[in-house]
Amino acid sequence: MREELTDERADADESTDRVFTGFGVASAVLAALSVAAVVLAVVIWTGHREDADERAYQTRVMQAAADWTGVLVNMNKDTVDASMQRLHENTIGDLNADFDSAVEPYRQLVQRLQTRTTGQVDSVSMESLHHAAPGPDGGSVPSPPPDPQLSAFATRTDTVLVVATSLSENVGNKEPQTVRWTLRLDVSDVDGKLMISRLEPIR
Repeated sequence: MREELTDERADADESTDRVFTGFGVASAVLAALSVAAVVLAVVIWTGHREDADERAYQTRVMQAAADWTGVLVNMNKDTVDASMQRLHENTIGDLNADFDSAVEPYRQLVQRLQTRTTGQVDSVSMESLHHAAPGPDGGSVPSPPPDPQLSAFATRTDTVLVVATSLSENVGNKEPQTVRWTLRLDVSDVDGKLMISRLEPIR
């Protein structure tokens, strides 16, 4: 009788071990899957947040380029000095240092034509180069070297393409003149403030 009880107890213990072992494996698998799901959710959320932050930043960059260009294309004989001052205050780096020579052609044009100008920005886009542009001889044109003065304090610089149109009414000329602008601007982040660090007209 005692042997039978011992055998039954041993069988019960063995059965319990098998049950708990099965439950243990299943629990471990479910726990691992739960951890993996949480990690995946965090990765997806972080990536989405970074993408959203990047799009918001690029929107600010394009707005800064559009605002600066708006001042430039609306410059006329009565506002040329104030417009130049405003443009200069929002530049940095080599463009700031050489501002007078960089914008002198625009100043001379306005003063020579004695124009009343109304302009608007038509489109703004971020420039992203995947391949170097071909040069006149068919070879690639190297990217301009970074401005050492700018890289010392600008955390980031993006290139923006701006297309604008201005309507100039010249003195003595009844026919208004339409001027189309295509500009490449570098926008640099300096302590959270977006400033123009390069102006390049595209012909």
